[in-house]
Amino acid sequence: MSDDHTHVQEFFSARAADWDRRFPDDGPAYAAAVAELGLREGDRVLDAGCGTGRALTPLRAAVGPTGVVVGADLTPAMLEAAVGAGRDRDGLLLLADVTALPLRSRSFDAVFGAGLISHLPEPAENLRELARVVRPGGVLALFHPIGRVALAARQGRQITPEDLRAEANLRPLLAGSGWHMTSYTDEAARFLALAVRED
Repeated sequence: MSDDHTHVQEFFSARAADWDRRFPDDGPAYAAAVAELGLREGDRVLDAGCGTGRALTPLRAAVGPTGVVVGADLTPAMLEAAVGAGRDRDGLLLLADVTALPLRSRSFDAVFGAGLISHLPEPAENLRELARVVRPGGVLALFHPIGRVALAARQGRQITPEDLRAEANLRPLLAGSGWHMTSYTDEAARFLALAVRED
């Protein structure tokens, strides 16, 4: 396992048990972001880096009982917390590295990634891997329940020009990884960038 993966696992393992209690009010933001994916009954959706599975319930509601919801995460403790919260009823939980997914190419209609991009060791390559598992015309949502300024303040840091989530950085990063960004929102209450998988 790479140092990047070890660091991510250590970071989230230490926080998994009380993750949902630390951020109890995020549910409506998750539901609103999922609504913007435009999912339909029967669609197949991947929650990449699903953590404790907070997106799984709105994703299941969006695709209905005939749809497929898969939550993939690198950290066993986060998946255990998802099971403890009963979210495994809304989707299949998969212990997997989103940078090398054990999933067929073009097998999903959409990917949802909450808080994901800052934890990708090779963002361009890793976003290409997400594009691989999505059909042409499928959608990617990069989401965070608070915006970049609020998140930086919470973490006690300043936003730098190199921030991957800045629109000027994210748009070309996505374009070089098989995605076309269609909308970008960065406000206090949320961050959401939507992109479409190019042919």
